Amino acid sequence: MAKEKACKTCKLIYEGSVCPSCDKKDVSENFKGKIEIVNPEKSEVGKELKITKEGLYAIKL
Repeated sequence: MAKEKACKTCKLIYEGSVCPSCDKKDVSENFKGKIEIVNPEKSEVGKELKITKEGLYAIKL
């Protein structure tokens, strides 16, 4: 099983070599907490964290 990585730019958690959200390769394997944003337009937490796309995100890198 591949280890999850979090993008240092947008904090999206993913597996693979390039972030599918912002196309960056700058990642961290050490992050704390996860949050899943399902509807970023209506999510107060999503707005607070400046998340505009749905997905699984790291809370702290």
